[in-house]
Amino acid sequence: MIQLWTEKYRPKKSSEYVFRDNAQKRQVYSWIKEKSFPHLLLSGVAGIGKTTLAKVLVKEIGIEDFDVLEINASRENNVDTVRDKIINFVQMIPFGPFKVVLLDEADYLTPNAQAILRGVMETYSDHSRFILTCNYPNRIIPAIHSRCQGFHVEKIDQTEFTARVATILVEEEIDFDLDILDTFVKVQYPDMRKCINMIQQHCHNKKLVAPEIDNESGQDWKIGMVNLFKQKKIQEARKLLCGKVRPEDIEDIYRWLYDNVELFGDDEDIRDKALVIIKQGAIDHTLIADPEINLAATLIKLKNL
Repeated sequence: MIQLWTEKYRPKKSSEYVFRDNAQKRQVYSWIKEKSFPHLLLSGVAGIGKTTLAKVLVKEIGIEDFDVLEINASRENNVDTVRDKIINFVQMIPFGPFKVVLLDEADYLTPNAQAILRGVMETYSDHSRFILTCNYPNRIIPAIHSRCQGFHVEKIDQTEFTARVATILVEEEIDFDLDILDTFVKVQYPDMRKCINMIQQHCHNKKLVAPEIDNESGQDWKIGMVNLFKQKKIQEARKLLCGKVRPEDIEDIYRWLYDNVELFGDDEDIRDKALVIIKQGAIDHTLIADPEINLAATLIKLKNL
């Protein structure tokens, strides 16, 4: 059976985890030393290691598997999940020092489910700890924020991101072209998990092959955009994006443009201007009635830089 690289190369202990903030590193190490931690709210973009950090912390403190409940709130996000699964779990006496409830993608929990969860977190805090991960902390109600210690996981820069992916390819003895690797990075950055999955999918006969546009794929616009930007065909890239955009993708598009602003060229002044346009477009997106027209206007400004 083929092993998923995301699991094979997932950090298993704190010494393997790459911290982007020394203060956060000291905090995590102090929790491990004390064998305890408060309720936590780990936030940050998808695929940057929030769940990995939670699992490393739980493992190094010494919490046994039967004292840990993992729930993916993007699939189980209603009141019944809190009442039937979480409350039943935390009501039981732990085998070790305390029980841990790991709620992945907690920003998908319904408001009613969050309202009940806040009381559960308080009632059972003597022998239970909650770790919530989320991409959008603004979707978490204030009452839960106040019960958790916030912990924002920053994304790594693209150079280090590329180096880590390249290291996996070297470990797997995969032959690769740097330009092809760069395309994968720009399509998926800063989501390390998706990037690793994508390169594993595109390794054939010990060689990394270039990604192709799949009209059925949700990532086709990213692949097309990267290829066109590299060819300096910014107008064509704009047309491609406007032709494929879906309302639910617009926030992701602005985030992707921001993370990959270097695609607009090596001129620092041009990149700074592009950042201003992208930031303003993202703000207007939340205020203007027709976000698709707003995106088109933003892309025209970027083309005319």
